[in-house]
Amino acid sequence: MSIGYACLTIGVEDTSIKSCIMRNATDTRLKELIAWNLNSLNNILDYNIANNIRLFRISSDLIPFGSSPVNRVPWWEIFEQEFQRLGDKIRAHDIRVSMHPGQYTVLNSLNEDVVKRAIEDLRYHAKVLSCLKVGYECKIILHVGGVYGDKEQALNRFIFNYQGLEQELKHRIVIENDDKCYNIQEVLMLGLSQDIPVVYDNLHHIANPTIDFMSHKHWIDQCKQTWKKKDGIQKMHYSQQDKDKKLGSHSNSINLDEFIAFFHELNREDIDIMLEVKDKNLSALNCILYLKDSKPCE
Repeated sequence: MSIGYACLTIGVEDTSIKSCIMRNATDTRLKELIAWNLNSLNNILDYNIANNIRLFRISSDLIPFGSSPVNRVPWWEIFEQEFQRLGDKIRAHDIRVSMHPGQYTVLNSLNEDVVKRAIEDLRYHAKVLSCLKVGYECKIILHVGGVYGDKEQALNRFIFNYQGLEQELKHRIVIENDDKCYNIQEVLMLGLSQDIPVVYDNLHHIANPTIDFMSHKHWIDQCKQTWKKKDGIQKMHYSQQDKDKKLGSHSNSINLDEFIAFFHELNREDIDIMLEVKDKNLSALNCILYLKDSKPCE
C-alpha cells in the first residue's frame, strides 16, 4: 500500500510548476517553462524518494498548453533525455505516478468540438506517461462528464466515444465517481460494462451518495473487481470535508484520527490511497509516518 498526494509539493525549493498566458506562449518561452517544470518534477521525485512517498500525481500543467495547437514545440523529442532520466528514477524507486485532466476534458459532451479537444487532452496526458516509459499501472483519471438532461444518453455517448479511442488510451484511463452527476454505483456499472478500472472517491460519495447508503468499504471492495493485474493494485482517492466551505470542498489538512478510523474500516493494505488535500505532501507524510509508527514490532 502507498499513500500519496497530487501535483504540488509544499515547502520544498524549486518544485513549482510554471505556465504562462496564451499571448506569451512563444516557442522560446514554452521551452523555458518545460525545462523548468521537468527540473521541478525531478526535485519532487527526489523529495518523495527521501520521504518514502511512492504515489504521486503529476500536474497536467507539466507541459504548458500540452494539448493545444498553441504549443508547436516537439517537446517529446527536445526533452527526450530529461524524460528518460525521470522515467528511470520513477521505475528504479517503484513510484506509481498518475495524471488527472481538468474539468473541461469531457468525453460525453454534446458538442463535438469539446469531445475532440477532450480526446486530444487525453492523448497529451498519455504521451507524457509514455515518454516516461511507465507501465499501465500509471493511470489517467477521468470523470464521466455531464448529464445534459438525459443521463442514459450521456452514458451512451461516453461509451461510444470511449470505444473509439486508441488502445493506448484505454490502457491508461480509469474513471471516478464525482460529487454532482455520477455516483459510485453508476460509475461502477459503467466500469464493469466497459472493462474500465474504477477509482472510488470517499468525499464525492458523501456529496453524491447512492440511494442505499452502503458503506465506503462496501463500494471500495466492489470497485476492486474492476482492477486487473495489468492495472496494478486498486487505487482510491481520500479527502476530508472543509468544515467552513460547501459540501465537497477539500480540507486544508488531513485529520489523522479520521484517516486512521477510515483506514481501519477498510481492513486492507492492497490499495493505494491518493490524498486530495490542500497541504499536499505534508498530510501525506503525516499519514505515512503515523501508520509506520503504529505498526507492531515484528
